[in-house]
Amino acid sequence: MIDLYPLLGPVLRALPPEAAHRVSIRALASGLVPRDRNADDPILAVDLWGRRLPNPVGVAAGFDKGAEVPEALLDLGFGLVEAGTVTPRPQPGNPRPRLFRLPEDKAVINRFGFNSEGLAVAEARMARMPREGRRGLIGANVGKNKDSAAAGPDYAAGVRALARYSDYLVANVSSPNTPGLRELQRREALLALLAEVENALAETVRAAGIARPALLIKVAPDLSPAEREDLAAVLREVSGVDGVIIGNTTVSRPPDLRGRHRAEAGGLSGRPLMALSTEVLADLYRLTGGRIPLIGCGGVSSGEDAYAKIRAGATLVQLYTALVYEGPALVGRIKRDLAALLRRDGFASVAAAVGSGNKG
Repeated sequence: MIDLYPLLGPVLRALPPEAAHRVSIRALASGLVPRDRNADDPILAVDLWGRRLPNPVGVAAGFDKGAEVPEALLDLGFGLVEAGTVTPRPQPGNPRPRLFRLPEDKAVINRFGFNSEGLAVAEARMARMPREGRRGLIGANVGKNKDSAAAGPDYAAGVRALARYSDYLVANVSSPNTPGLRELQRREALLALLAEVENALAETVRAAGIARPALLIKVAPDLSPAEREDLAAVLREVSGVDGVIIGNTTVSRPPDLRGRHRAEAGGLSGRPLMALSTEVLADLYRLTGGRIPLIGCGGVSSGEDAYAKIRAGATLVQLYTALVYEGPALVGRIKRDLAALLRRDGFASVAAAVGSGNKG
């Protein structure tokens, strides 16, 4: 795949951030971004949830909020793509400006507030995508409307609408930009939410006669040690959760941020999130004894970063912000470097390396 991003990237970054993102989505939807036609190195294959992924590198939720281009993103060489977050009813999100680049830090701050076209639009788009024969996995990330009195029915609605078309579903309980949402990470609230979501998923699978998609939750990298222990206790108590994504954006601000927008409110993503999100990932891997698949998200911008997440306990990794600065050729570089690192250290597969650096 010819990498034109060194030429096009500066043009995109000259546009306002949201406008640049829309241009990127339209380019993908129009087929203007070349496909990666190379077969993945066999050492990168991952067996998970009854499926074989060609590689463990995925696109995090937030890039394709409305499920416009999941297949095009898989064609770039990703092993999984996560659409969303999708809310039941359309909502505009927070006022603009709400997306800020911090190029000196290779970071972004956003306060979108679950801007969403709603379930009906996302469902119609995903219904047009064949579920069988995909190059990788397509997941759907669901959340609640800002003005909904109760969260459970909103998440259940998302599961019912998108389960037929998704390889996995994610309950996003960790966005910092929807008031009160992170309260759903607390033990009793999370147990109640998961019970409602699991029931909705079981009913949908029975009624539609489909294979059950995996069910995941997405948590914040800002969890305290006590909150991490509570989360691990919830995961031991429930049986229907098939994985955890760690994590969403952070409300913390490292003191060495340099970008002029560093004081903007919202969630910080990108390189500054790598250490924090990997620390929480490693803790949760230890607290769960490695019994539940974890997806490492936050700060991944190289093969070395992906490898660090895997050694800390991640079965898969996701990225988004790094694409803003590096472009679509980044995924190929990450995969090549990750394969080389696995071989350097004597691992025959990604699975063999999971948690290998987390024995303390």
